[in-house]
Amino acid sequence: MTPTTSTTSMPPATTAAVASRRTASRARRRHRRRVLVLAGACLVALFALLTVSLTTGEMPMSAPTALRALLGLGDAGDVLVVQQFRAPRAVAAVVAGAGLGAAGCVLQRLFRNPLASPDVMGMTGGASLGAVALLAAGASQTLVPVGALAGGLVAALLLGAFAWRSGLAVTRLVLTGLAVQAGLAAAVNLMIVRFPTELAGSALQWTTGSVYGRTWTQVWGAGAAMVVALAATLALHRGLAVLDLGDDSAGALGLRTSRARLRLLFLAVVLASLAAALAGPVTFVALAVPHIVRFLTGPPTVASPVLAALTGAVLLLASDLVVQHLLPVEGLPVGAVTATLGAPWLLVLMFRQSAPARREHV
Repeated sequence: MTPTTSTTSMPPATTAAVASRRTASRARRRHRRRVLVLAGACLVALFALLTVSLTTGEMPMSAPTALRALLGLGDAGDVLVVQQFRAPRAVAAVVAGAGLGAAGCVLQRLFRNPLASPDVMGMTGGASLGAVALLAAGASQTLVPVGALAGGLVAALLLGAFAWRSGLAVTRLVLTGLAVQAGLAAAVNLMIVRFPTELAGSALQWTTGSVYGRTWTQVWGAGAAMVVALAATLALHRGLAVLDLGDDSAGALGLRTSRARLRLLFLAVVLASLAAALAGPVTFVALAVPHIVRFLTGPPTVASPVLAALTGAVLLLASDLVVQHLLPVEGLPVGAVTATLGAPWLLVLMFRQSAPARREHV
């Protein structure tokens, strides 16, 4: 009779290899389950939050009534409220949150820096400056995304020029980004002060972050561009995964690191600028979302940008609902809520980032 093969009769090296493969396989299955659970939870949360955003307000209505109104059926007043006010605002929050979450995910992996995000590194400030400059020039609202993209690219160029000599060191990069963001915010405030009175109100949203008054034209334009940018980000994910190994390893595998970084940086700027064109310089979302996704699912994979986009959409839409219905101050922009959450989060991250350096000096 032929003896059956068992792990006890295998050499120790073979047994260890089999155990290692089984452990890795279990880890992959566990990671896939976490990814699916988070994606499902985000989709359910988005459905629930969208339902709340369409049905609550000064004119409360049931979910079936809101759905009929969204399709243009039912009472004319309900149709006007849902189609022209509630739905565009809710969809704008979803699109802007998705862009910020994905942009933060790409930047933190690209620079291997947990503090990297569009609002910390000046990109949203540049996008706001470009949008406000177009408004000051009397341009149409439909051109605001173009100005925001141009401003975000200029901010990225400034950041790269200032930090290049330091070799993009983590501390110098963050400090340079904060300086660029502060300078651009000051320029935006100066332009608003110089605005005519009738333009100052419409431009003020770019200093605080708000999705109030969004129109379907703005939402569909930015949303379509956001889908294209997200698809391009997923197409370039292999390069991002290789860059996670370090520049030396990535170069050894045949990746042109400089070109890959420029492409991914451009896509991150596009995502952040489109979000800023819809919601202004909303803080905290792009900074926190990648950490939340990593905490819930583990190491990044090809699904990470999508999960970050879904989580960012949930976070920004929930924050906007808090502004509309739970806070006693009427007219408060959503950026005020996210900034209140983001300030302590940034301090905690900076403390954790500097803790290893302090221990090395002890």
